[in-house]
Amino acid sequence: MKNFDEQLTDAQADHFGRTSAALLRQGAENLPGSIKDKLHTARMKALSVRKPEKVAISKPVFAGSSATWSSGSNGLWDTVGWVAPLVVLVFGLIGIAQWQDDSRINDIAEVDAALLSDDVPPDAYADSGFMAFLKNGPLSDSNNGEADSTLGK
Repeated sequence: MKNFDEQLTDAQADHFGRTSAALLRQGAENLPGSIKDKLHTARMKALSVRKPEKVAISKPVFAGSSATWSSGSNGLWDTVGWVAPLVVLVFGLIGIAQWQDDSRINDIAEVDAALLSDDVPPDAYADSGFMAFLKNGPLSDSNNGEADSTLGK
């Protein structure tokens, strides 16, 4: 018995196909007439919706090009036609990366300048209570009044 990993030769595949067809033909002769009619109808229906066979094209045909891939390029303009967009793309990506780096550096410099020129020492920013104070803002007058009234009681 052959292993499943081995490939059949063309002669072996033909022999297998002929043997299978003969066995199917013998089995079909033993079927009742109504089943044979149903099988014939199903076969005709399957053949009617079958996809058409593809026609093999020997040479690729490209619109607007008189040369084929095998004969090479038409010259300098064909090469420039595909190299130029690639070069523009690469330089565009490099420019975007530089612009983002500059933007990031400017943002960091603004934060550093604000920290250094502020009256509050930088250690205060590490305190979670001070960060909550900055987030909520100073206490409003209504809160101060309520706080004073609770202290007096």
